[in-house]
Amino acid sequence: MATTQTRQKVNNVSLDWLPRLSIMDRYLTTQMLTPFLFGVGAFSSVILAIGSLFELIRLITDAGLSVWTALQIFGYQIPGFMVYSFPMSMLLSTLLSYSRMSGDGETTALRSCGVSAYRLVLPAIVLSLFVTGMTYVFNEAIVPAANWQSRSTLRAALNQENVQFKNQDIFYQQYGEIEQEDGTTKQGLIRSFYARSFDGKEMRGLTVLDFSQGQLQQILAAESAVWLPDQNVWRFNNGTTYLIGTDGNYRSILRFDDQDLQLPRAPLDLAQEQRSAEEMNIADIRRNIELLRQSGNNKEIRKLEVRLEQKYALPFICVVFAVVGASLGMRPQRTGAAIGFGLSVLIIFGYYLLLFICGALGQVEFLSPIAAAWLPNLIGITAGLVILTRVT
Repeated sequence: MATTQTRQKVNNVSLDWLPRLSIMDRYLTTQMLTPFLFGVGAFSSVILAIGSLFELIRLITDAGLSVWTALQIFGYQIPGFMVYSFPMSMLLSTLLSYSRMSGDGETTALRSCGVSAYRLVLPAIVLSLFVTGMTYVFNEAIVPAANWQSRSTLRAALNQENVQFKNQDIFYQQYGEIEQEDGTTKQGLIRSFYARSFDGKEMRGLTVLDFSQGQLQQILAAESAVWLPDQNVWRFNNGTTYLIGTDGNYRSILRFDDQDLQLPRAPLDLAQEQRSAEEMNIADIRRNIELLRQSGNNKEIRKLEVRLEQKYALPFICVVFAVVGASLGMRPQRTGAAIGFGLSVLIIFGYYLLLFICGALGQVEFLSPIAAAWLPNLIGITAGLVILTRVT
């Protein structure tokens, strides 16, 4: 008997830390789930029809794309469009749910019992945080690979050129510490790499300039080169090495049939990385930024920096829309389903317009990448809180 009581006591203690939903929280959550699921289906269908289905039908009729391939591409594109529907559905579900409760006098009854408007919004925020996490997982683990597979399948079906690598004019500049005459070091260009063409395995028409001692001291020109991953070196074929003296004149000229050099693998990575930001996750974007920093492409670097911050910021649109939708829904006037859907579309359009403008300002360096990505969220959450304070 004592043992049974002890076990019950331990079990009770061990479960005390678990969050317990009140009847009100469960009720509000169930009220939001149905319109949320409806919104996911409705918004996904509309976006898919506009962004994918019409184009695939055109390709079937005009370009001879097979129906089976079109269905495959359509399936790959579904996750990317669903991600956009999550925050939209969060806005619709909170707006309709809280509006119905306000129109039926339920929010008034709850507030007369001492429940504040901030407490009423809490279930919507908790649900939106869950949807935010789900959006982040989709964006990282599913959407980039699906978008890449969609583009690859379409190009293969249409017999278009393989664009999984850059096939001509590969530039790469390597920067590092250069020792100065006074013994100090300074950041500068230590090597410049150029290849005229690339077929996915072999680079041709190569020129490598060596500035590792602070000035041009060696020029390597080769007919072709391949990367040997097992040895971690480049093998240059049919080339010439020109050694440059301190006075700028050729010191010696050495011809070779094959020569292995321990140069960075980065030119090969730079040539093979041709994915768009929508086809990369956070780790891929970071790696591309590091490669582009070494190649000196500042415009593309800035673009990827903005997209990187947006990868973090965009999932939190769900929280912004939850606060805005719940705050608007608790206003005294009742909002019907049709009006709620239309109001949701207007808010969504305004938000994404602001997101586009801030992203463009970030790319032209008017805003920092962090400000460009998070400013729409900040404006949205501020607007939602202002509306909520007026409700209280």
